[in-house]
Amino acid sequence: MKALAGIGLLLILAACTTQSVEEAWLRFEAEEGLVHGTEASSDGDGFSGQGYVTGFEQEDDALTVILEASTKSLYEVRVGYRGAHGEKMTVMRLNDDPAGDLRLPASSGFEEVYAGKLLLEEGENALQFVSSWGWYDLDYVDIRLASVRAEHNVENVLVTPKPSAGALALHEFLIEQYGSKILSGQQTLQEALQLGWTYGKLPAIAGFDLMDYTPSRTERGTTSREVEDMLTWHDKGGIVTLAWHWNAPMDLIDSEDQPWWRGFYTDGTTFNVQEALADPESQAYQLLMRDIDVIAFQLKRLQEAGVPVLWRPLHEAEGGWFWWGAQGPEPAKALYRILFERLTVKHELSNLIWIWNSEDPDWYPGDDVVDIVSVDSYPQPGDHHPVSRSYDNLVRLVNDRKLVALTENGAIPNPELMIQYGAHWSWFCTWSDEFIGDGKHNSPEHIAAVLNHEYVLTLDELPEFLTQPGSE
Repeated sequence: MKALAGIGLLLILAACTTQSVEEAWLRFEAEEGLVHGTEASSDGDGFSGQGYVTGFEQEDDALTVILEASTKSLYEVRVGYRGAHGEKMTVMRLNDDPAGDLRLPASSGFEEVYAGKLLLEEGENALQFVSSWGWYDLDYVDIRLASVRAEHNVENVLVTPKPSAGALALHEFLIEQYGSKILSGQQTLQEALQLGWTYGKLPAIAGFDLMDYTPSRTERGTTSREVEDMLTWHDKGGIVTLAWHWNAPMDLIDSEDQPWWRGFYTDGTTFNVQEALADPESQAYQLLMRDIDVIAFQLKRLQEAGVPVLWRPLHEAEGGWFWWGAQGPEPAKALYRILFERLTVKHELSNLIWIWNSEDPDWYPGDDVVDIVSVDSYPQPGDHHPVSRSYDNLVRLVNDRKLVALTENGAIPNPELMIQYGAHWSWFCTWSDEFIGDGKHNSPEHIAAVLNHEYVLTLDELPEFLTQPGSE
């Protein structure tokens, strides 16, 4: 039945059943209550209880589950769903506050997905699901008390053969802070400096990009001063993190709709990384190696200047929107390992701390070539939830033996919530332009509160030895 207009978005799930004592889950069946823009259904089979909720089609279609918590505490949450129309996303809200996005993988039947942890108040808590991508079904919500997080067991061992003293010192410092502090970060030198001018605090980390050193861009006239900017930031005492929007080596579409400068996107090139890697004698393979060698030259400039680098190549591969992830996990992992071998062995780069950027186990290239695992998070504007689900997934991925970082973010997670949820991100790095400047993703008041929070480290709180000349 459709919800009455006066009831709004509230779906009261009147009945819950307890799972086995051993599992200690409480289940809340979606079909038991009222809905807004959606409806209960029992078509098909495989669902829990008497049915499920469907009809997430319009932007404000929603379902709100009333969760009964026995005590105020963190609870693990899992959601029963069906994603018959492909991978989808739902937006969660807890007691009227943003609670993060939840990815619902494609499924032909009803499946279950881990939704992370939620800090519930004793008694009733309203957990709302808002349509977002839409076209999925919701079956139930399970909750149980979360266990206490164990002490982290990250060791100061880097995967680079004979890592530099500076890289080891930076990694050790990050480990020392892990779980007790988070380092602040901002993409681009200009916007990192702007934070200092506006808020009186510089972030601990600034993010940079080697994009415009890529041969298929320089051949078309691009120039870059990113290395000079990194040296400037290092001289100020800041930490450098670095990505590479790698324009495809060849086969750029270069049309009015897809100009050459979009060549790092899958839809901006016909370059096929799987085919290139299958034939080391091919032009495509040789151009891949050429590009890596060109980038190695720029990285050597940083090494010679004593700059340790938090290095994040092939970022967001699992999304498929960049060409290095377009053919699936195996080619992406193979290319990452080639990058690692060529940069550390052939070019003898020792200042890189290697970051992998995916929480999906199928995409993980291996402990022997990864120092830090990470994700990028772009929730709804103003959603300052601690991204705890992704954090927990990454901790499990590496058995808590490696650091976990939020390498790109739109809205900055609330430090208080990160503490309460035990989401011990090593650092965050807010993306540029509207994400730091439009007042919607992050209000000026929120930015000021974050930069001045005792849990958040800024540049003035970094030890000098991290960035002293000659620390390599």
